[in-house]
Amino acid sequence: MLLMKNFSIVIAVTLLSVSSFSGAAAQQSAQIEGVVQGLDTPWAIAPLPRGGVLITEKDGRLLLADGQNLREVAGTPNSDLNGQGGLLDITLARDFDRTRTLFLTYAKKQPRGAGTAMARARLSDDGTRLEDLQELFAMKPGSSGGRHFGSRVVEAPDGTLFVTIGDRGDRPSAQDRSVHNGSIVRINRDGTVPRDNPFVGQSDILPEIWSYGHRNPQGAGLDLDGTLWTSEHGARGGDEVNKIIKGANYGWPVISYGRHYSGGKIGEGTAKEGMQQPMHYWDPSIAPSGLLVYSGKMFPDWRGHIFVGALKFDYIARLAGLPLKEVDQIKGPQTARVRDIVEGPDGAIWFISVGNGTVYRIIAR
Repeated sequence: MLLMKNFSIVIAVTLLSVSSFSGAAAQQSAQIEGVVQGLDTPWAIAPLPRGGVLITEKDGRLLLADGQNLREVAGTPNSDLNGQGGLLDITLARDFDRTRTLFLTYAKKQPRGAGTAMARARLSDDGTRLEDLQELFAMKPGSSGGRHFGSRVVEAPDGTLFVTIGDRGDRPSAQDRSVHNGSIVRINRDGTVPRDNPFVGQSDILPEIWSYGHRNPQGAGLDLDGTLWTSEHGARGGDEVNKIIKGANYGWPVISYGRHYSGGKIGEGTAKEGMQQPMHYWDPSIAPSGLLVYSGKMFPDWRGHIFVGALKFDYIARLAGLPLKEVDQIKGPQTARVRDIVEGPDGAIWFISVGNGTVYRIIAR
């Protein structure tokens, strides 16, 4: 069913001013192109290899924009629309062009409330529905409240799947490996646990856990070497970019560069032996969302740079260097509350502006 009464395909193009960039970026000729507008609560995007884009909306809808057509895709998993929960991330399988397999994350209603879950499905050949939907993972246990679902899904080079999970508002649980709260989990594409996960066979530790001590990782992506990176919400200050190491503890809520919203001190300080330091942190908080490590395909000067959307200050941060630091801000009327940012097959940089209800892409001019 076409949804043109509520949505529209955008063809307007806005040139990026040089003042939006600095350094090498200013030498690259780029423009922002609107793709789809009139969206309600867009959460994630997945550009398709042969054109078009899939868009999740938190209220449970999956949309397919293809040429001048915009359709709702039937057959999405039942999701619990509560606070930050709902239908959340979407990622295409590496073999999507052959299998049409994709992965979705969502808040699943559970006996104790709700929890982050992930499913696999096949997009039908005509793009109208999801087929063979199968839940591969659901966090244990669910809990009440509508906060901190995390909820990015990333396919690693070896075909395993990473899913990010927030602490669900229960801070101490991020250090408790008998639950999934505040962890990044790793599973196989059939939902089984990889034998080389770090805690397999250890009593009182859930075997899916890959890393822990996370507050609310809402951005995740692979670097050019296939290593996972995340962007994570702190409290009042202390938003982080983390390089994810197998079995590592990222410290929440024992260490943090932020403070409680009341102004009180968090945990024991900013560092502790056995706990990882962020590769970069923001104070004040920018409310980081999607994270992209760029290939350089369309914009060679940005190869290996990290892009993170900001929900709070309405810009896209570009980070580079060692130590990692924010070197640029892409900022304009299009970057109102950036929720997701991904790279398309041709190297264009796609992003969601929740503030504008619009999907955009940055392309070479």
